[in-house]
Amino acid sequence: MEAVDTLIDSLRTTAFEARAPIKAQLLGLASGENGSTVREHLDNVKKGELLEIQWEIDDVLAESAPPPIQPPPEMPADDPAEPEAPEVEIPDPNQPLSAADLDMVYDDPRGFMLHKSKVGARWFATQVDPATGTPQTFELHPDELEQLKTQLQGSPYWRIGG
Repeated sequence: MEAVDTLIDSLRTTAFEARAPIKAQLLGLASGENGSTVREHLDNVKKGELLEIQWEIDDVLAESAPPPIQPPPEMPADDPAEPEAPEVEIPDPNQPLSAADLDMVYDDPRGFMLHKSKVGARWFATQVDPATGTPQTFELHPDELEQLKTQLQGSPYWRIGG
């Protein structure tokens, strides 16, 4: 598990754009011979990580998950009843999001960022905790969002298209 811990340490210190090789190594370990042990370790470790690192670990866990066991197909009934309409799954607007589900709309180099969900109207803020120096991400209430937009109006750090 030392290799996994070393890779997670690397994830914390590596820029977002350069994390793909580290995630590939974690995926290889999670899909390998001791995959279930590695996956369990990753699941335990992610609970104490920053939200952004949790998303990266969730991506690795999702990609390395074993395929679900399919139940045997049911025999068709002799009843020629009307065929059922396929269910349309409506996405839950409050489901947990990953980094890929967010678009950055504001990026102040002093450590404050605003993200908007690609689906729905959820907004998140990320700012550096002065006590620990680590970024903290949290969801914004609509009232907080309007207040922030008013305060940041005219700032040069808004992203085009945001």
